[in-house]
Amino acid sequence: MIYEGGKRAITLMLGGDFMLGRRLSNFREPAYLALVEKVRSADLAFANLETTVRHTHEGNPTISPGTYMTTTPHLLDDLKWFGVSMVSCANNHAFDYGEGGVAATCRHLDAAGVAHAGSGENLTLARRPAYVDTPAGRVGLVAVTATFLPWTRAGEPRADSPGRAGVNPLRSKLEYEVSGADLDVLRKLSGELGFAKENARNRQHFFSEKEAPADSGGEVHFLNSKFVRGEKAVISSRADPADLADNLRWIREARRQCDWLIVSLHSHEYGFASVANAEKRSDMTEPADFCVEFARAAIDAGADVVAGHGSHTPLATEIYKNKPIFYGLGNLVFHNDTVESLPSEAYERFDLTANDTPADFQDTRTANDTKGHPGDRAFWESMVAECRFEDGKLSKIVVHPCDLGYKLARSQRGRPVLAQGETAERVLTRVETLSSKRGAIFKRTGTTTTYSA
Repeated sequence: MIYEGGKRAITLMLGGDFMLGRRLSNFREPAYLALVEKVRSADLAFANLETTVRHTHEGNPTISPGTYMTTTPHLLDDLKWFGVSMVSCANNHAFDYGEGGVAATCRHLDAAGVAHAGSGENLTLARRPAYVDTPAGRVGLVAVTATFLPWTRAGEPRADSPGRAGVNPLRSKLEYEVSGADLDVLRKLSGELGFAKENARNRQHFFSEKEAPADSGGEVHFLNSKFVRGEKAVISSRADPADLADNLRWIREARRQCDWLIVSLHSHEYGFASVANAEKRSDMTEPADFCVEFARAAIDAGADVVAGHGSHTPLATEIYKNKPIFYGLGNLVFHNDTVESLPSEAYERFDLTANDTPADFQDTRTANDTKGHPGDRAFWESMVAECRFEDGKLSKIVVHPCDLGYKLARSQRGRPVLAQGETAERVLTRVETLSSKRGAIFKRTGTTTTYSA
C-alpha cells in the first residue's frame, strides 16, 4: 500500500453536546490537559456544536422555550485547540437566532476550517455530508436532529421558489395505544369538544388527509395525537418515512465518498418506559423507538458509527452488526448558563422585566441553581468515547469519564476534566449498566471502561 489509509485503521474520539460560551485554552489543571491530549491524539475528534456561532448583529432571535445559545466566532479557535475538527450543527439550538444565525454559523465554521454538517441555507445543504481528510483516511459526517421546532427545519428550493435555512430534520410520529374502553372515551370527547368536526372541516378546506386525518373504528385523532385500540397503554414511535429515506440516501452517498462514516443523531426523545416511569429528566435512559430504527438503518446504509447526543447524560452503547451506536454521549462542554444576552421573550417566560439581567434569568429559571441542569449532578458527569478500528472493523471502545464541575460557580463549571473517585465510578457504572441491557458488555480497566470486539 502507498497510503497510510490503506491500513484501514483509525481512532475516533466522540464527544457529546459542546455548548461553547467561554475560553478553553487558558487553563492548566493536569486532569484537564490530560483529557485534551487524549482528544488531540485521535485521528479525528467529533462533537455536537449545540449553539449558534454569531456576532451580536448576526441573526434575530426566534421563539424558543430554552436558552438562546451563542458562541462568539473567536471561540472557534478554542474548539480547534481542544482538538475537535468535525461538528454536527443539527440540533435544537442551531436556529436560536433564525435563518441569519444558521447562515452565520456556517460562514464562521467555514472560515475557521471546521468541518460541519446538519444545517444550511436549504435542505440539500443541511443534509449534505461533511468530510475531513486524516492520515488514516477520509472521514465523513451526516448529521440529523429529531428535536426541533417546526419552523426551524430547512426547506428545499424549487425552480420558482428559494429554500429555507434551517436544520436537517428527522421527524417522527407517535402512536398511543389504549384499551378499547379508553378509545371510546376519547372518541366521545373528540365529538363533544368539536375536534372531529374541526378535522372534517379542515379536510374540506386547505388541509391534506394526513394533516387532518379522519377517525376510524380502530383509531381516534385527539389533540393532534393518534390513539389506536390495543390491549394496554403503550407509546410507540416511527421515523417519518420521507425524512428517513432522504437521510439514508445521503448516508449512502457519503459511504461512497469516504473511508469512515459518522452519523450524528440529536434527540431529546425517549422510549415508553422512560416517559411513563422516570421521576426526573436524568432518569430517562431508554431511547425512543424511532431513534433505534434510524440508528440501525444508518449502519445498514453504511455508517461506521452512530453518535447520539441531546440527553445531556450518558446513555447506552449498542453494538449492531459490529458497529457502535452511542444513544447518548452526554455533555462535553456545558457553558449554557453564562450567555451574555437573551431576547425579551426569554425574560417574559418568568415574568421578568426589561431591567432584569441574564443572571436574574438564570437564578429564576433554576430556582438559584436548585433545579434543572444545575440542580442535578447527572448532567455534570459525562464521558468521551474513544473508538478504535483495525482492519476496517471495530476493535475497541474506551470510555473516559468526565467531570464538568457540579455545584461549582457558573463562571467555572462546564469545562471537562478526567473524572476520578466517586464521580468516575458513577459514570462508568451508568455506562456499563445501560449498555449491558442492550447487549454491549463493558469491563472496567482502572479509571475507564472498555468494550472489546
